Amino acid sequence: MLAWNMACTRRRRLTCRHRVSRDEGAAVSTSEGTDPAPEQDSTRTVPRQTPDSDRPAPTGPAPELPYPPPGPLPVVGQPRPSSFKRGFGAGAGAALGAGAVVCALTLLNILGLVAMLALARPGSANTSADTSTTKTIWGEPGASHTLRAIEVTGTIATSGESTSSLYTSTTYGYDVADIIDGLEADDADGLLLLMNTTGGTIPGSRAIAMAAERYRERTGHPVIAYVTGLSASGGMYAMAGADHIYADQGTLIGSIGVIMGPFAHYSGVTQIDNGILSGGVSAESIEQFYLTQGTAKDFGNPFRDMTEEERATYTNGIAREYDVFVQWVADNRGISTDVIRDELGAYLFDAKTAVDIHLADAVLAREEAFRQAATDAGADPDDTKIVTDTTPSTLSRLLGADSSRVFGHGRPMTSGKATSELCTSATTVFAWSANPIQACGG
Repeated sequence: MLAWNMACTRRRRLTCRHRVSRDEGAAVSTSEGTDPAPEQDSTRTVPRQTPDSDRPAPTGPAPELPYPPPGPLPVVGQPRPSSFKRGFGAGAGAALGAGAVVCALTLLNILGLVAMLALARPGSANTSADTSTTKTIWGEPGASHTLRAIEVTGTIATSGESTSSLYTSTTYGYDVADIIDGLEADDADGLLLLMNTTGGTIPGSRAIAMAAERYRERTGHPVIAYVTGLSASGGMYAMAGADHIYADQGTLIGSIGVIMGPFAHYSGVTQIDNGILSGGVSAESIEQFYLTQGTAKDFGNPFRDMTEEERATYTNGIAREYDVFVQWVADNRGISTDVIRDELGAYLFDAKTAVDIHLADAVLAREEAFRQAATDAGADPDDTKIVTDTTPSTLSRLLGADSSRVFGHGRPMTSGKATSELCTSATTVFAWSANPIQACGG
């Protein structure tokens, strides 16, 4: 039985073992490791097999049966995550992906901004004309030809640092000059000055005039001025060099002159009111004086008379400025200096009279004037647009431009104390034709 069991094939061991246990009562055959039974005589009768119950128990150790090889390990399924974990994982993945995209876009925007800042010219953040943008005020936006309009309105100040919060409008001469100096021949077919001003400082007015002259010499394009309302004193100074001056009906032009002051002189004063908190001071006479070094250092002291020497000195100074003004108008408008001094003086003239005395070239309404300006520039009026400056773009504001005003012009009027040089400097010579009380609020 043992020999038969050992002869079983590997893949049928379990079956063989089962058969061994079932055939325990059968005869045991001879196998390896056991002595064969003695050979019996062929004539001898084979004895009857002894039943299992009568068979003596084996005295040797039981043979070891081969152990079956281990089968493959059972596959145990992984536990499924809960719905909360699945949702949280998916949401976290989506959030990380979106965050990566946002970071990449932000980085690209920063790099683009840095590149644009690198391309910007140094010093252009607050005062450069590069920060200005334009809008079309006449004609079709897609027109082939362009006239660049520059507004000269309100009081002409020297620069953006000399302003007054009481002015309804202010033009800064140096800033406007920067805009004009930045124009090239390909930018426009001509320059159009839109005038409506009482004048102002001589430096600011002259800066506009000189910039317009440089533009004509640099580009070969014409400069045209169009007056609506008023162009007085410094306004006349600024536009006198234009190739053509047109005036709307009802405008005033002129006031070729300069002024200094006002100078106050109090005589017979017996009381000074210092307000409700400190009360007033009364006396038969009041004397106020300065401690000075240098002749006429306290010039303008309202409690003493102006000396003849002081009067002559300052009159001589403003006379020189007047001579320059007169000569500038005479050279550019073809009027003799004697006519300007003796006949025109510092008077303001209506539009028609201004044409007659050669301070203007024609009286034209707005539409006519703009079409004529296009013709003067050698362009087709039907294919010409007029553009002017507007408030800075977002990029310009990032570069530091003042978003509350058009470059070269003052902020909208607000209440407050006037701080312009026109209102605080009595000893400066101005090309101005206005009532200081109305303009300065005092």
